[in-house]
Amino acid sequence: MTVIGERVPRSDGRSKVSGEAVYGVDYSEPGMIWGALLRSPVSSGRITRLDTAAASAMPGVHAVLTAADAPDTYAGWVLRDQRLFAADVVHYEGQPVAAVAADTLAQARAAVAAIELEIEPLPAVVDLAEAMAPDAPLVHPGWEAFVPTAGEDFPRRGNIAAESISDPPGVDEAFAEAHRVIEDEFVAQRQYQAYIEPKSAVGIFRDGRYTVHTAHQFPYNVRDRVSQFLDVRPSAVRVVGHTIGGGFGAKLDAGLEPYAALLSRAAGGLAVKLVNTRTEDLLTCPSRENAITRLRSAVDEDGNVLARELEVIADNGAYSGEMPWLASIALHCARGVYRAGPTRVIARLVYTNTAPTGAFRGVNGTYLYHAVERHTDHIASELGLDRREYRLRHLFTDGEELLNGQVLHDAGILRKGFEAIETAAPWAELQAGRRPYRGIGIGAAWWLTNPMPGTAVVKLHEDGTAAVITAATDNGSGAVSMGVTQIVADRLGIPPSDVYVTMPDTDVAGFDAGSQGSRTTRIVGKASQIAADEVIEKLKNVAAGLLEAAVDDLEVADGTVRVKGAPGNALPIAQVAVTATNTVGPIQGTGSFVTPFPDFNPGCATGLMLPSFPTPTYHVHLAEVEVDPVTGTVRVLRYLVAQEVGRIISPDGTYGQVMGGVTQGIGYALHESLRIGDDGRYRERTLESYRLPLAVDVPRVEFFALEHPDPDGPAGAKGVGEGPVLLPAAVIANAVSDAIGKPLNSIPITPEEVLAAIQS
Repeated sequence: MTVIGERVPRSDGRSKVSGEAVYGVDYSEPGMIWGALLRSPVSSGRITRLDTAAASAMPGVHAVLTAADAPDTYAGWVLRDQRLFAADVVHYEGQPVAAVAADTLAQARAAVAAIELEIEPLPAVVDLAEAMAPDAPLVHPGWEAFVPTAGEDFPRRGNIAAESISDPPGVDEAFAEAHRVIEDEFVAQRQYQAYIEPKSAVGIFRDGRYTVHTAHQFPYNVRDRVSQFLDVRPSAVRVVGHTIGGGFGAKLDAGLEPYAALLSRAAGGLAVKLVNTRTEDLLTCPSRENAITRLRSAVDEDGNVLARELEVIADNGAYSGEMPWLASIALHCARGVYRAGPTRVIARLVYTNTAPTGAFRGVNGTYLYHAVERHTDHIASELGLDRREYRLRHLFTDGEELLNGQVLHDAGILRKGFEAIETAAPWAELQAGRRPYRGIGIGAAWWLTNPMPGTAVVKLHEDGTAAVITAATDNGSGAVSMGVTQIVADRLGIPPSDVYVTMPDTDVAGFDAGSQGSRTTRIVGKASQIAADEVIEKLKNVAAGLLEAAVDDLEVADGTVRVKGAPGNALPIAQVAVTATNTVGPIQGTGSFVTPFPDFNPGCATGLMLPSFPTPTYHVHLAEVEVDPVTGTVRVLRYLVAQEVGRIISPDGTYGQVMGGVTQGIGYALHESLRIGDDGRYRERTLESYRLPLAVDVPRVEFFALEHPDPDGPAGAKGVGEGPVLLPAAVIANAVSDAIGKPLNSIPITPEEVLAAIQS
């Protein structure tokens, strides 16, 4: 009997609901003291005075640190362009200038307030177009000295932090011969991940090593970043993970961890805890980047796209993080899921004097698909064609070759997605039943499952239960507490309640690439499955002697090792495990897995750091909205998702990810933005002003799962969590534009913009 596809309680559900779970902000150590950071109040300026004498003399203060007290080294995930503290120049509001450790949090904050900091303002580079101008001031005049972390450089210059360009032949000729050229420009603002638990860390320096306790999506990445900032070997840093109160990509790179570690060393090894205030967190979080996307399509009389040009300019903020990798994604999204001729793609990532941007669920795909799907509606409108029918006519089919040479062998699943939506919400009926200020939007996408490596050990206890030791984290998704747990339970033939997954610890568990890109269930689940298979083989080898049977005649199922076809001739797993412990040794298995990249054409683009999209999934969304013509507010009446998932491991977990992703997408489309002033400072500085969507703003999503098991995935699983956030901005913008009869090409769609469009 399988537990795959069954509704199983989360293994961490009871502790979270009861309040017993220890989150990062809850963790404490005996004798622990507190830290606080002095952050720059301006986005660009030269430090002319920094005096810490008064702060050092205050009661309870153990240490005050500035750039002079930190290693003279640079760190970074992709490019080593960031120092721990601002030394001479500050590059964004909120950049750490100094750090304090004191007996209490109040004393630490008081000491921070006593530090004398004077900054001479410098021009802030904020506007993306102006940042790329030849005479623009450079955010980093010494950018050429920055060293790529992996050792291989990529195209960059001046304020352009990364660049990827694909320019195949035939584009200009097609535009010259086109029946019509259709152009659009789209603008997207920043989006804050808005997790409930702010960033925190406890650092300890003891016995020549640093230990960091943190609630983090990628513990090994924290280890590597702390080792870079503190100029020590990675093995000198241990990272211990705790329950995460949400992350959505913002907790993939180091935040407070290196400061807590260095403060502990300066404080004689006392444990030091740092916790962001909500405003600190909002101002410095690596939010989803703001971007400008320009699209031009050359079309013939029938609406075939003869050629296309896509240019995207994305805001890197002051430092790079993982963003240079993401400049490659435009190539994979430039056509969306529709056939087109030769396509020129220009993607640039630009340094500005703003907080560094970073990963947020769906990364660049949210605004790229918004642009492509809005542009697709525009083409259909210009040619007087039905929007759904136009999409179906040009939809990818099996064997589609992409701009990078990757082949989508199963792209025909997209049509099944359209059919599933059509069955639940017939397009003709929606059109026929339209009322004033009501509109519908539809769109489709494809996306990858992050391929990065994962490792797991499955240890069989003598009572027949199993422990999974992994550095993977459950970012609230249930990927570990349901997905991995159910996969191991199914393989070993034991109840999911008998499988325990450890919290991550880089000293104990093998490498894992973190909770990102929908990878955990597929990658760590596969590694755990491989480890469980080793456990099964060892169980069968021991049980063969006890049952007097050949190994090949045995199977592990229903909590026993038994002879195939003779269920009465069986032994409990626990009995076999005890025997093994006292004869051949305890039973455990080890597994590792990484998805290979699909074949691609390496010459298709320059700066292509993410060359192809492994383990693709396919998505179709439809939204129905109503616009209030008096207030300009938009209400989402109905939202439908058809999503290809490989195979569902946990129905509750899968639906939870779809509902959560759509909710964040509705927030992105209609409510949320971090607007940047001319001085480089955010206008929204609290959750109250940030405008997250409320429960009344979000309809219950109608979900249609398309299962096409992946032969390489554990039980056929693919990624689930990222895909649902890709299309809400696109289909809601299409629906609102349909409702008012005017195009709206900026996100979020504000009531003011809606009213202006209605009244124009």
